[in-house]
Amino acid sequence: MPNKMSGFTLIEVMVVVVILGILAAVIIPNVVGKDEQARRTLSATSLSNVANALEMYRLDNHKYPTTQEGLEALVTKPASAKVFPQGGYLKNLPNDPWDNPMQYVSPGAAGKPYELYSFGSDGQEGGEGDNADIYHK
Repeated sequence: MPNKMSGFTLIEVMVVVVILGILAAVIIPNVVGKDEQARRTLSATSLSNVANALEMYRLDNHKYPTTQEGLEALVTKPASAKVFPQGGYLKNLPNDPWDNPMQYVSPGAAGKPYELYSFGSDGQEGGEGDNADIYHK
């Protein structure tokens, strides 16, 4: 009986390496750099959660916290609050994904009852691109 050797030829191995290279060239650029986009999305989600707590506060007290009371009014009862649930509206104040506090102003601009936003990745007001502020809509 002849001795048959099984295995891959050099050409087969080269074809697999080329295919893996093509896949890497297509996939890696689509994955790299997405962490900043993910942080911006997470920031928008966190802002929505805080906005929901602000709405609960307004339903209970017929007004939003003042700028001076700030978002802390969702965690600790302010003097002006008539109703405040045990445990507060939030357990603690979340920071944005860059570990900066969220910003709150009441009343807001253009007749809005409040403005709730994050300074973005640079932690400073204003900015463009990844550094742009993220506002709750």
